[in-house]
Amino acid sequence: MHKVFIDGQAGTTGLEILSRLGGRRDIELLTIPEGLRKDPACRRSCYGSADVVILCLPDDAAREAAELAPGTRLIDASTAHRVADGWVYGMPELDPGTREAIRDAGCVSNPGCYPTGFILCVRPLIDAGILARDVPLRVNAVSGYSGGGKALIARYEANDGADWRVRPYGLHLGHKHVPEMQRYSGTRAAPLFAPMVGHFFKGILTQVPLFRAELRPGTTPEDVHGVLEARYAEEPFVRVLPLGAEDAQADGFLGATACNDTNRIELMVFGSDEHFLLCARYDNLGKGASGAAVQNLNLMLGIEETAGLAA
Repeated sequence: MHKVFIDGQAGTTGLEILSRLGGRRDIELLTIPEGLRKDPACRRSCYGSADVVILCLPDDAAREAAELAPGTRLIDASTAHRVADGWVYGMPELDPGTREAIRDAGCVSNPGCYPTGFILCVRPLIDAGILARDVPLRVNAVSGYSGGGKALIARYEANDGADWRVRPYGLHLGHKHVPEMQRYSGTRAAPLFAPMVGHFFKGILTQVPLFRAELRPGTTPEDVHGVLEARYAEEPFVRVLPLGAEDAQADGFLGATACNDTNRIELMVFGSDEHFLLCARYDNLGKGASGAAVQNLNLMLGIEETAGLAA
């Protein structure tokens, strides 16, 4: 039995991780009584007993927790360490060496929900030389309101007004996910990121629009699709849908929730004479958060990577 402690298990991500680990016979979940869950001595004891600790805490608390028990293997689900030195970025599909790095890591930073789709769409094109590193990129995305945690969930569930259906935010253009997007996609410029929250609980669509002139001369939609298809052919959780993704649409509309309750991410390519559109669809609480954490946990413990995860 591998011992795992989730620090912050009462939060949205923590509860989702618990739901994925609760029935596992190869995992023993360490717990603290509700009244003592913030007690430093109790937490330190769990840290010392666990094979891996998963941090589901606000950023500042995650930074403090990382100092609580030096030597403890950690997965941090917050934003605190995603571009920090000494932390392995927990996206197994990123490049050929990342899985091994996660397996051997002492500290793994779990990817953010929005960056997951953006990076998996863009990185292969940059690596293949189809998309130059210095092309400024734009990212449009809409997520279910669960991505905002318990406070936002409560606000949305109490308000069913039409003006809450889709709401742009991050209008200061300094969203905390941007540094992560830039570093791991390989682009030299910080992308222009325009996020929105929709009036649905979970699910996410991330879109990257491109002009033909921004790609290598002569590049076709088939070329872009072929690069993604080849890159992810052996990945258990990444599905590259047929060019144009007609079967993924309903009357010409693309929904955000088709991958909910799975660890699957669907990548799509749309194209015309002058424009390309890359799109990723996934569960913001699955592959965008807790599912990714369990995938990383499996690797760190030497367990089959797909254990406990639905594709």
